[in-house]
Amino acid sequence: MNITQAIKMAWKSISGNKGRSFLTMLGIIIGISSVMTIVSIANGMNQQIVAQFDAIGRNRITVSVYSYGSQSGANSNKTFEQMYAYVNQLGDLVEGITPTTTFYGSLAYGTKNSQNMSYEWTQDGVVGDMPPTVYFGSDQYGVANNFTIEKGRDIAYLDVQNYNQVIVLGANAAKTYFGTGNPIGQDMQLNGESFTVIGVYKAKDETNIWYDNIAVIPYSATRLFGQTAPTDFLVKATSTEAATEVTSRLTGFLAGIVPQGTGDYWVQSEDQWMEGSGDMYTQMGMVLGGIAAISLLVGGIGIMNIMLVTVTERTREIGIRRAIGAKRKSIIVQFLIEAGMICGIGGIFGVALGMAGGYALGQMMLQIAVYPDVKITLCALGLSVALGMIFGMYPAMKASKLQPVEALRAD
Repeated sequence: MNITQAIKMAWKSISGNKGRSFLTMLGIIIGISSVMTIVSIANGMNQQIVAQFDAIGRNRITVSVYSYGSQSGANSNKTFEQMYAYVNQLGDLVEGITPTTTFYGSLAYGTKNSQNMSYEWTQDGVVGDMPPTVYFGSDQYGVANNFTIEKGRDIAYLDVQNYNQVIVLGANAAKTYFGTGNPIGQDMQLNGESFTVIGVYKAKDETNIWYDNIAVIPYSATRLFGQTAPTDFLVKATSTEAATEVTSRLTGFLAGIVPQGTGDYWVQSEDQWMEGSGDMYTQMGMVLGGIAAISLLVGGIGIMNIMLVTVTERTREIGIRRAIGAKRKSIIVQFLIEAGMICGIGGIFGVALGMAGGYALGQMMLQIAVYPDVKITLCALGLSVALGMIFGMYPAMKASKLQPVEALRAD
């Protein structure tokens, strides 16, 4: 018997028992679709993490430096000036450095005041005005945070040195206070102090307005509000490799300028957070996928059971074939092909159902369309066929060992 004949006979057997064949496939369908759905969601979560880091900028290094005692403010300010000079000497390794300390106060323009703003989340988005977050930044705040100027200009080095009271708005903050009007040159009140709007950053992500709901003032403005100098900083490296080197160099540099007993420091590459988060979701997906794969084992056992029943039903047929000279090999191939076809068809339905389930859950949970990787899809199909072959081997071997005389006596 050639392969073509074996496939035709297998299809005839499957189509002749549609109900039984479908129930046999059900375990494979559920197992494959469950694994595909879980893997798709895990991939979607990883995509969201990568998208978030792309929006705020990759290769960023967060630095915290704390000084003890009554001179903590002056020491921290001096520390940043030293860091600023050092980082800007690293050349092609670094794009920028800035403080990232938040200022908690009221930002007002006309009748709009952040202290009085209220908002709520709805299915259609945010209703109301969101109060912006105000940051103390350097002339390199935009570069370090992956912002580009859409209108006006960014904070300049001289703005910091000359204590200029200027402010740059994020796209959403500008919309909140000025609507469709041009904010450039307008004066805003920050805790009673007047700041002139000199620029507006281009929107990063229209679906996540938190990124653009900001306002940035020179860090030298801390003196206006009686605040200590910033203690949290951000360094933007030019690449992942550069971030690793800059992290190491900064750690050594801070060890030299922050003597033990006078303060402490902390340096961390944000890429490590991204990798760690991605690994966490990947491992979670693998664990859940492993649990879902148990149904594949159950489905495989179901295949073995049905194939044993098939061998019993077709004992006389096997006896006739053996009596006219069919070899054991052809009997094994016939039953393996039948088991493989059942699982392969179940795998196709499982992949289709898994893709649909992944898409639906992705829209509901992540608000994005997620699809399994092509390699994973092909592996799932290959696995389903392999399961049929593995669990069909024992029934096929049993069928091939039937003696013609005894098989012909079967009813």
